[in-house]
Amino acid sequence: MTSSRYSPARTAAATTPFDQDERLRWVERVSRLLDSQFSVPGTGWRFGLDPLMSFIPIIGGIPSLAVSGVLILTMMRHGASGNVVVRMVLNVLLDTLVGAIPVLGTIFDFAYKANDRNVRLLRAHYQEGKYQGSGKGLIALIIIILVVFGGLVLWGSFELFRAIYHYIQNS
Repeated sequence: MTSSRYSPARTAAATTPFDQDERLRWVERVSRLLDSQFSVPGTGWRFGLDPLMSFIPIIGGIPSLAVSGVLILTMMRHGASGNVVVRMVLNVLLDTLVGAIPVLGTIFDFAYKANDRNVRLLRAHYQEGKYQGSGKGLIALIIIILVVFGGLVLWGSFELFRAIYHYIQNS
């Protein structure tokens, strides 16, 4: 199956299984939307919806974490090795953890682009010919980690805002 974005002159040797699988190209499109869809005119600087969502207090990072989790699960199901998946999860956890810090986290979100990094990891994995299996053994672990971490971030944000509110009320 080919896509209109790939020219017919492209040889089979230059096309990787990553490029041939519509589900993996979907991962790449969603990643681009989150991390690098938009550009600042006159510069090479790109950003996506992820840093924009971080402007929403407390809950801004939750949708990004959820979508990143879905992207990782999709990549796992389509051949990412355990090593690559662990690196992807660490990218997302770092992005979420630092992204939860007010102001600094938003700046970090504009620069780090965890989902784009993860797509590059998977693409390199495919180019090395190491893709295999379904990765089903890691799915439960990744879901648990993402849910627990997301819950901790949400709880920590709530507690922080509650403490600030009480401080303001008592001042």
